[in-house]
Amino acid sequence: MTDPTATVDVAQVAAKHRAMWASGDYPRLAAELVAPLGPVLVEATGIGPGDRVLDVAAGTGNASIPAAKTGASVIASDLVPDLLEHGRQLAADRGVELEWREANAHELPFGDNEFDVVMSCIGVMFAPFHQLAAGEMVRVCKPGGRVGVISWTPEGHIGKLWATMKPYAPAPPPGAQPPPLWGNEDHVRALLGDGVIDVVMERRMLTVDTFADGAEFRDYFKATYGPTIAVYRNIEGDDDRIAELDAAIAQVGDSVLSESSTMEWEYLLLTARKT
Repeated sequence: MTDPTATVDVAQVAAKHRAMWASGDYPRLAAELVAPLGPVLVEATGIGPGDRVLDVAAGTGNASIPAAKTGASVIASDLVPDLLEHGRQLAADRGVELEWREANAHELPFGDNEFDVVMSCIGVMFAPFHQLAAGEMVRVCKPGGRVGVISWTPEGHIGKLWATMKPYAPAPPPGAQPPPLWGNEDHVRALLGDGVIDVVMERRMLTVDTFADGAEFRDYFKATYGPTIAVYRNIEGDDDRIAELDAAIAQVGDSVLSESSTMEWEYLLLTARKT
């Protein structure tokens, strides 16, 4: 298989992603919008006392902290020190003990077959080189251990947001793949290959009732979400393109807003066992 990083400055890619996710206020977004997904993943992977668990691209610990509450031994790993520090404080405030480690999903600093459960809750999908990240998740999982991933789908609300932003975004590094592909069943099944068995995939919805209209959704993401902030910075000074993108993101928000001012954000829940 061709190495997608062969012609890429991997350190530079990591630095850009680290800066992007440190911009805005992702801890706020994680707490206010996507926190319910962590317990969903913990339950789906059957985490409990005695399990050694690795959360890949853990962010502020939406899945790591609930996993640790079960009595499992948990390592929350992420590329962004600011997010880890915020998660560390959250865990301390809640009286939950776990380990926080800076790590790149493309090259996890752990040995083969170390963990009973390897999971990622809307995290690993943002590592640009999908096959490398998937291979690492499988590598560090014990034979018979569980792998669990939650990802936004291409067809869902956040997938539509990414598609809307793409024409305005800086060019991705060669070999990078769009994050919402992790929410496509065929794609993620191919990534994991014969390294796993007992694969179960289910599309579910996260109900969000935070936004009155698409414009409010847009402004929230412009203020908090690193990828959206990066896209606007890429077109800074071009008033026409900014206006186009403003209108397009607001339309994405309005398109899924129900009469009761709720949104349904589709995600893919995957569980499997390592062969």
